[in-house]
This record gives sequence, C-alpha cells and structure tokens, in this order.
Amino acid sequence: MKKIVCLALAAIMLVSVFAFTSCTANEKPIKVIDIKLTDEQYAYAVKKGDSELLASLNAFLAEIKENGKFDEVLNKYFEGGTPTAVVSAAKDESKDQIVVATNAAFAPFEYKEGDNYYGVDMEIMKMYADSVGKELVIDNMDFDSVCTSVGQGKCDIAAAGLTVNEKRKEIVDFTESYYDASQMIVVMADDTTFDACKTAEDVEAILKAYGADIKCGVQGGTTGAFYAKGDEDWGFDGFGFTTKDYPNAGLAVKDMQNGNLNFVIIDEAPAKRLVETING
Repeated sequence: MKKIVCLALAAIMLVSVFAFTSCTANEKPIKVIDIKLTDEQYAYAVKKGDSELLASLNAFLAEIKENGKFDEVLNKYFEGGTPTAVVSAAKDESKDQIVVATNAAFAPFEYKEGDNYYGVDMEIMKMYADSVGKELVIDNMDFDSVCTSVGQGKCDIAAAGLTVNEKRKEIVDFTESYYDASQMIVVMADDTTFDACKTAEDVEAILKAYGADIKCGVQGGTTGAFYAKGDEDWGFDGFGFTTKDYPNAGLAVKDMQNGNLNFVIIDEAPAKRLVETING
C-alpha cells in the first residue's frame, strides 16, 4: 500500500508531531532507508481465554473490511483523508464501557492532539465500541505495559500497533491481523551510509560490522528493540552496536538530531510519518 500523506495532514501534525517530538522549523532533516528489515503483522489483543470478546472483535473486523469502512479509515491516514478525533470517556465501573490500552505516541496508528485521540487504531476502536453499544475509554500508557494490562484484565483490548508474536501469545489472544508492517532505519538526511543498499541483507551486512561505538535508538518493548538487541523468542540474533531505549520513536529521533545516536530503528509507518513531519 502506498502511504502518501497530504500536506494538510502534515501541517496538522507539525503542531503536535504526535505531541512528543517538539518539532520546530529549524530541526535538522532526516530520512528513512526504504528497505524492510522485518515482516510483521499487527493485530488487536484481548485477555487470554476471552473467546467471546475475541470472536466479537474478529467479526467486527471482517464486517468493516467487507463493507469498506476499514479502508475508509486507512485512507484518512495514508491517502490524504481527514482524520476524525476520538474522545475518551472517563473510566466509570458503573457504566457499560470498553477499556482500550494504547500508547498514543505511534502515529499514524495512535497519537494525541490536545485531549483528543487520533489514528487508525483509535478510530477503529471507537467504531467497535459504538457497534456493541459501549462507551469507549482509552487508557494511554507506556508501550511495555499495554499487553500486560490486558493480560491482567485491567483493560479489555490492546490497540497499539501490536506485532503478533508467540511470546505475547502467552498472556493475550490476538485477533486476525489487520496490517502488514516492518522495521526500517532512520538516519540524518546527509548520512550516506546505507544509500547503496538494495536489500535487507545489504543493510544487515553494514549493521553486523558495527561495534559498541555505534549507537542505535529504539522504542522500548517494540519489535525494533528486539531486532536490534536480539531476542530468541522473536527469532532475532541482534547486533554488536549499542542500543538505547526511548519511551517513543520521536524522542529517539530527537536524540539522533542532537548528535547522540547514529541511527534509529522503528516501524515503517511511524518512520515515514516522522520524516514527512520533521522535513515538512
């Protein structure tokens, strides 16, 4: 799917750049190395064993894919449409609510602008809550806590650009996947290190040659972090460079702009959105 974002959306995002990058017109430009390093699938998650909610979510996803509403949401964020604000209700156990755990620092899937939430996941969760006649509550938290909160029954659904993985399946059950994703590298615009690369193997040959003096930024708890550091459960061997965790991708990129990192590894869609927004 081509991910072309309109100038109007970019202008909106400059105000908040996901609210976490503190962009200014004087920021140093960056670029994404448009080579997919991984093949992943995003899905929503529920508490392990909650077959009723899982079936309900899967049926809803199948319905909106069939009637075109799913594509309408995607088009808002990838094809120049106008995003719709989603407002979270206050949590109240006396009301019939659906509580969604997210990390709203992952545009275009979830981000905040003021008190409102935006993003593919947030709009789909609002549509789902409306379809089952429940009030939507969005619980914004660190990414590392999203699956845990659902696995422990503190929230009903995890919607945070979650990659399906066997390790996560130990505490949650995933819906059918709704989006194909991958990890990509972000560097400063004048960095030519990866310019001649054509394949993931080309990129990894460079990464494997790096020692601890080379520094990489990642969002903690994400596939990018596991890819960089290595993780047996995820099937990643890791690399010899130094990896530093950040609460979100925007902060990692900011630190790279400040000269403290050589590159950043993050998900494709957020990587491209950051480049579009910062380069403006």
